[in-house]
Amino acid sequence: MVKLVLMNSEEYQKYITSAIKSYAIEKVLSGNWNQEESIRKAEEEYTRLLPIGEKTESNYLYTILNDDKAIGVLWLARKSEKEGFIYDISILEQYQGFGYAKETMTQIEIVGKELGMNKIGLHVFGHNKVARGLYEKLGYQTTNVLMEKEI
Repeated sequence: MVKLVLMNSEEYQKYITSAIKSYAIEKVLSGNWNQEESIRKAEEEYTRLLPIGEKTESNYLYTILNDDKAIGVLWLARKSEKEGFIYDISILEQYQGFGYAKETMTQIEIVGKELGMNKIGLHVFGHNKVARGLYEKLGYQTTNVLMEKEI
């Protein structure tokens, strides 16, 4: 069973470096940004959303553990008193396909409820059919490109 543990500063630094690159690639693949501007724009976006990194208020950045081994990350933000938003969920490539993302999504619903949330939303890039399929199976409803689920 997976476990969610809040990131420390060292884990956050590794996360942010990787996340900026991944986000830039996704924005280019989706046709939103061109290659030349993508890293700069991704850095600006992360700086805006997480101005003080893992200590940014109303943001919960987790390392996903399985048997005490880090297998991925999840970022949940409080958007209002009762609503959360998953900005990022990522399972390391070598651990994909084993149900860890599904387990993680179940765990974050428990965490969301503990934080007083009754709804969690997320964004999925249109070209990410695997993720869309998972979220739909878990009960998330499509609202434009955003998906959300009552929890």
